Amino acid sequence: MFHLRGVVLPDGGERDIWIEGGRISFSPVEGARTLDGAFLVPGLVDAHCHPGIGVDGPTTLEEATEQALTDRDAGTLLIRDCGVPIDIRPLQQRADLPRIIRCGRHLSLPKRYVPKLGVDLDHPEQLPDAVAEQAAAGDGWVKIVGDWIDRSVGDLAPLWPDDVLTEAVKIAHEAGARVTAHVFGEDALPGLIDAGIDCLEHGTGLSADLLGRMARQGTALVPTLVNIENFPGIADQAVKYPTYAAHMRALHAGVTDMVGAALDAGVAVYPGTDAGGMVAHGRLPDEVEALHRAGMSREQALASASWAAREWLGHDGIADGAPADLVVFDADPREELAVLRHPRHIILRGELVG
Repeated sequence: MFHLRGVVLPDGGERDIWIEGGRISFSPVEGARTLDGAFLVPGLVDAHCHPGIGVDGPTTLEEATEQALTDRDAGTLLIRDCGVPIDIRPLQQRADLPRIIRCGRHLSLPKRYVPKLGVDLDHPEQLPDAVAEQAAAGDGWVKIVGDWIDRSVGDLAPLWPDDVLTEAVKIAHEAGARVTAHVFGEDALPGLIDAGIDCLEHGTGLSADLLGRMARQGTALVPTLVNIENFPGIADQAVKYPTYAAHMRALHAGVTDMVGAALDAGVAVYPGTDAGGMVAHGRLPDEVEALHRAGMSREQALASASWAAREWLGHDGIADGAPADLVVFDADPREELAVLRHPRHIILRGELVG
């Protein structure tokens, strides 16, 4: 049992809260241990994370556990896994690990995504059935690969016909699942948005017109800015495909303007590190600061990584009776985001874990 007094975000008022039985109480709890700290923030959210992917592809369950612990120690208490090639349901049973929303496996075509990570379908027309399968196996999200390099053309290209995408998204929605897509370039975007997709990952090729359409239909964006920083290095290695390399450099150069335009258009933008593979785990504070540099106010960037993202994903913030997942800071992260790197306390499922 714990007692804390501080400024509770997002409301901003100072108050006392108590924690008992893994839940928050606004009524006193006798015998609670008082913890220091001045600012109480709902547990942070990494909306694009891969506990189960390493530099060499799929990891062991033990490695995935260590990845999740690294994220937790950075204040991330809720993860949307956004596609993992191993079964991480055992991680969800661990009280000391972040809550995880499983997205199932990436759906792709042969030689059109990172080897060993996704389910490679033999034909594009198989996508709707595969989406139905992943929707049943996951926690309310399905991840598809929207575009990838097509070596026959030497550049990024869509994987799926528009009518197939529309049917696949429809099937997911009927099953109560939402759909997100990996997409770097421009050509796959209209078909994904017209299909009614719920979220786009990366989205570096988005234009003002497409962003307006996303805002109107409520499609979210997770730009994974710390991963986009790898684009120049990817281009440097693509010497056999100069068109693709130039395209990746151009997408990298324009990503800050794209995110700013998304915010201006009213698109909901959330932080995701894309940790796993090319990005280390535990870098959510870097992603939040990157969103601030791209145009979010400090408070908007904090909200996108905490109470706003939690609401989007169906999880409570700091409220009477809510699960006790929160991070406590000595200073106000709305004034200086670097505070996120130094939590005073991390409380997960009502237990002090950091």
